[in-house]
Amino acid sequence: MSQNTARLLLALAFVLGGAACAKGTPGNPTEPALDRGRDPGSVEADDRDDDRDDDRDDDDRPFTLALIGDTPYGQQKRDSFPALISLINADPQVERVIHIGDIKAGKNTLCTDAYFADIKAQFDTFQDPLVYTPGDNEWTDCHAGKKNGSYTPTERLQAVRALFFAPPGRTLGINSRKVRTQANDPANAQYVENVLWTRKGVTFATLNITGSNNDKNPWGALPADAGTYPSQATEQATRTQANAAWLARTFALATRRHAKAVVIGFQADMWDPAETIATLDAYDARVNQLGTLAAQFGKPVLLIMGDSHVWHLDNPYAAGASVARSLHASSYPVAENVTRLVVEGSDKGRTEYTRLTIDPKSSTPFTFVRVPLDPNAP
Repeated sequence: MSQNTARLLLALAFVLGGAACAKGTPGNPTEPALDRGRDPGSVEADDRDDDRDDDRDDDDRPFTLALIGDTPYGQQKRDSFPALISLINADPQVERVIHIGDIKAGKNTLCTDAYFADIKAQFDTFQDPLVYTPGDNEWTDCHAGKKNGSYTPTERLQAVRALFFAPPGRTLGINSRKVRTQANDPANAQYVENVLWTRKGVTFATLNITGSNNDKNPWGALPADAGTYPSQATEQATRTQANAAWLARTFALATRRHAKAVVIGFQADMWDPAETIATLDAYDARVNQLGTLAAQFGKPVLLIMGDSHVWHLDNPYAAGASVARSLHASSYPVAENVTRLVVEGSDKGRTEYTRLTIDPKSSTPFTFVRVPLDPNAP
């Protein structure tokens, strides 16, 4: 081989290597390199990767998310949903959207595949990455007792996962982003909807904690094939295990990485003032775990939820939160560093989103602005 030919081949190899890197191999900065010493699907490897894309160009400047939930409820809200999406898309401050569940009304509305597909098509029009966590209305309450059709709720949860969480580990939206998913935890792999990511030193997570007393409320009459899907008791046990593990992992990661704050989204309002001790008792374990971990973490923690439909801001873990504490039979920890936001929703609430701005440099990092679709709405 001549010297010139060798040089040509060497140059060609260099060019081809660069082209390969540009398509997402470990040399490409748009995708994190795999740790060759670990199983890329393992929990350990998942910890190491931790959505490095989001943190690549980090600085200390504030950043903003749009928060929605319990929408669209009913035809009128469905008709206005594209306009709400357009309003969020046009907001130059927003870089990510979180929908904390309930994509339909809780009763007298069928949980059909066609309806789910319609909402998925709407979700696909968000310009920014959209993180969605399921609510009870799209699976837990999908049974004849709620007049939502003759379904088995766990079959509907499987349908939601297949449509909204494929492939696992990616957000929805036009500019989809990578997130960590519990699908990579062999002990809880079915919980693809539980995700986690980081941004500017802030740890975010979502959990499948639903209304209807966390699926303790009895299901109605079930179809003939109900036995082929997980029972209510099995569903409760496996989801309890998965949520406990994901919550512990979220705070462990935040502590290990010296996170500046933690933000957690789920559907259920575990302190719904319209409920009682008896109708909120299925949340007791999670309320205690959250309070314990938040108090140990010590830095700001934000809980985002819907379910009770009326925009509300407070701290149910404050020592003086007597009303919130009266809704749970057992005493739970004091954690003065927690903020709870309930987003506006349902067919009766104003159509809006909440603009959440987080300042990583601040000891009080969370700022909230309600943005209505109709500026003249009350």
